[in-house]
Amino acid sequence: MLFNSFAFLIFFPLVAGSYAVLGPRSRRHLLLAASFLFYGWWDWRFLGLMVGTALVDFFVALALQGEERPGRRRGLLWLSLVSNLGVLAAFKYFGFFVDSALSLASALGVAASRPTLDIVLPVGISFYTFQALSYTIDVYRRGLPACRSVEQYLLYISFFPQLVAGPIERATRLLPQLEQLRAPTRGDVRAGIELMVIGFFKKVAVADVIAPLVDLRFQDPTAFAPVDLLLAVYLFSLQIYCDFSGYSDIARGAARFFGIDLMQNFAQPYGATDIAAFWRRWHISLSGWLRDYLYIPLGGNRLGSAATYRNLLLTMLLGGLWHGANWTFVIWGGLHGLYLCAHRIWNERRGPRTGSPVASFVGWFTTFHLVAFAWIFFRSPDLAHALQFIAGLLGFAGGDAGPMPLGWRLLVPLALLAGLEWFSRASASRPPLRERPWYWRGAVYAALTVVTLVFGVVDQETAFLYFQF
Repeated sequence: MLFNSFAFLIFFPLVAGSYAVLGPRSRRHLLLAASFLFYGWWDWRFLGLMVGTALVDFFVALALQGEERPGRRRGLLWLSLVSNLGVLAAFKYFGFFVDSALSLASALGVAASRPTLDIVLPVGISFYTFQALSYTIDVYRRGLPACRSVEQYLLYISFFPQLVAGPIERATRLLPQLEQLRAPTRGDVRAGIELMVIGFFKKVAVADVIAPLVDLRFQDPTAFAPVDLLLAVYLFSLQIYCDFSGYSDIARGAARFFGIDLMQNFAQPYGATDIAAFWRRWHISLSGWLRDYLYIPLGGNRLGSAATYRNLLLTMLLGGLWHGANWTFVIWGGLHGLYLCAHRIWNERRGPRTGSPVASFVGWFTTFHLVAFAWIFFRSPDLAHALQFIAGLLGFAGGDAGPMPLGWRLLVPLALLAGLEWFSRASASRPPLRERPWYWRGAVYAALTVVTLVFGVVDQETAFLYFQF
């Protein structure tokens, strides 16, 4: 079920209204049933897959809780890792590995045929897999007691606002909130409304309006002039930010109606003045996960410079592969790994920052364009299209189609988005309007809603970009 669908507009008020009048235990039953319905709305078969792997983790964690023998504990952890990553690899990476092997065989002159196996990717599998892994790893590290309620744990995995595109919550944050579900306060409802209104605006009025313009240019970059392709890069940077942060805003807002506080996933990342700051502000739940469960276990920065650069590269390469089974995502992750290594080398050699406005501007300008360049690989359907796009951008190929039509339908939402981003720059950790008088908030909510309905794509249900991951 999509947030921006008619079904959700019926589903969510019914669930939120019923939740408000129920007791704690009944609330858990309701949320679990609603979460299963939300996920099963797309395909009931994959609901069984999610529940099956979740039950493996639930019983593994219970066994870890009472097991003292190191060998047995490692074996139980490996059972969880194999269960989760095995399912993820089978559904998401089987075709990628097979095609890569066939390409290598062909390059070596070995004839081989591709097995005819059509695998459908379950929505959100990467998100709930990482969420499940963080739980068993934390229990293994004795940083968290095992959950003894199967219902509570299944709700932790399947909680519908953040199930299919995050934020990737840690059990240490979310499980305690699910243990004794509370009724939403007036502050919760106020924050929930604000986050959802802003999230729908970002998605429907900005991202979905930009999408067809960007899609056309990435499908056939050879037909467009360099300036048009450059504008497409800038617009895709806005599209993916508004699409993904819009989803996160809606998810956080919906959760507040159930008294649940989900973590912040974006903090104005395009305002970052260096690439490390960008990753502290973009997809925060994933970057934190990669840091705590991959980069630090690999050794982090504790084993010398060479090992640190290796760990950064490996972490970002795997982070790229997490996004999708395509070499374009691997290259995207590799570029960010190289950026982070270069940033670390630069900091080691230049010493303390000056903090001057000129240095901040140069840092922001450079960071944004490095990120935007990497988005070319992220957005392109394959490596050939990405290289064609870059060639056209540099003027070595391409046509003269265009220019891109930037009408009022796009310019008005972009102006309103710029105002929101500017207004919230000093309060990135909380909704920007929450402390304002009710009439001020009401006026802004009304403006956002009107712009969304008048200028947005409201006549079709457009999936969020991160549903494919």
